[in-house]
Amino acid sequence: MDKVLLVYSGGLDTSICIPLMRQEYGYKKVITVTVDVGQEPADIQLAAEKAKILGTEHYTVDAKEEFAQDFCFAAIRANGDYQGYPMSTSIARPLIAAKAVEVAKKLGVKAFAHGCTGKGNDQFRIEFGIRTLMPDSIIHAPVRERNMTRTWEIEYAKKNNVPIQQSLEKIWSIDENLWGRSIEGGRLEEPDFTPPEEIFQWTKSVDQTPNKATEITLQFAKGNPVSLNGEKLSPAKMVLKLNTIAGENGIGRIDIMEDRMMGLKVRENYECPGATVLLKAHKALENLVLTRDEIRFKQTVDQEWSKLAYEGLWWDPFKSNLESFINGTQTRVNGEVRLKLYKGQISVLGRQSQWALYSEDLASFDSTTFDQRESTGAVKNFGMQSRMFFHLKEKYQKEM
Repeated sequence: MDKVLLVYSGGLDTSICIPLMRQEYGYKKVITVTVDVGQEPADIQLAAEKAKILGTEHYTVDAKEEFAQDFCFAAIRANGDYQGYPMSTSIARPLIAAKAVEVAKKLGVKAFAHGCTGKGNDQFRIEFGIRTLMPDSIIHAPVRERNMTRTWEIEYAKKNNVPIQQSLEKIWSIDENLWGRSIEGGRLEEPDFTPPEEIFQWTKSVDQTPNKATEITLQFAKGNPVSLNGEKLSPAKMVLKLNTIAGENGIGRIDIMEDRMMGLKVRENYECPGATVLLKAHKALENLVLTRDEIRFKQTVDQEWSKLAYEGLWWDPFKSNLESFINGTQTRVNGEVRLKLYKGQISVLGRQSQWALYSEDLASFDSTTFDQRESTGAVKNFGMQSRMFFHLKEKYQKEM
């Protein structure tokens, strides 16, 4: 085979793979594909320009709406969260792999390359997707296979005239899609290092946010957001607009110690303003319309779904099984949620739905529809076995 398709972001790791594929792997033709899942348009353009400079046949695939509709909105319905942050990079990788396979099949290419390291999660997600959709493919991972360091990569890029933005001083590695932005690398890896303000692009520092709160209204249908402040928006436009509004109010900055799939504990910085707002609103509406047991059980289902999504197992049958339950509950997650965004905080001002399981007539302290006297027997018998055990324990412990 003389052709290889490189899953290309335009960053350091993937850019050095272009000369490596020629010099070390012997491929005569390197084809690059960049999948647009909501990165900055300038970054998409820059990736295309770099690929041209480096002499590849380049393709850009616009998948923003598909990503928002089929991946981000699926995460909303499942309250997708991993260790305290909305998953963004992880849910984009299966789609990127799928689009790369589509391009490869059209061009008759069976060899792939990617820039994932051997320490990270993306090697699992990308390769699972490619192998699922093209089982007979060959996959190269130069950074992993050659046990590279970031410093070595920068030096190699300079020697081979690969245009890069990183330096030994500012070595940030950034991954971005419309659901979130992750920043890592360099001193950011140190648990006690204070991230410089310059790494953030989507969110304002709290001390720079407006002194007046922003109020918004979100409308949901079957668990999906359909309008913002009365304006119907496509899935991608909905998320992008909320990124701007929430980011202006300092919402969505997350700094955590994350446990990767390889068992490594790493420090990660995220910006996910729109996702943070949408997940908060969605859960508020679920708590209004779902039963107590549905909410309790769905928390377990959502956690299992999030684990599979984090690992990139998008085509796992267990995930489909979980989604059968999740989507079944979402048929009633219809209604409106009003929120206040202020100084990095989100407050739910109100929620309403035709499926609300709230009855003012039953719950109000000023109503007699719910006859309080009928609770006497239930209260008297509450915890009966627990009380019996307590007294038996006291009795037999004394005898012993």
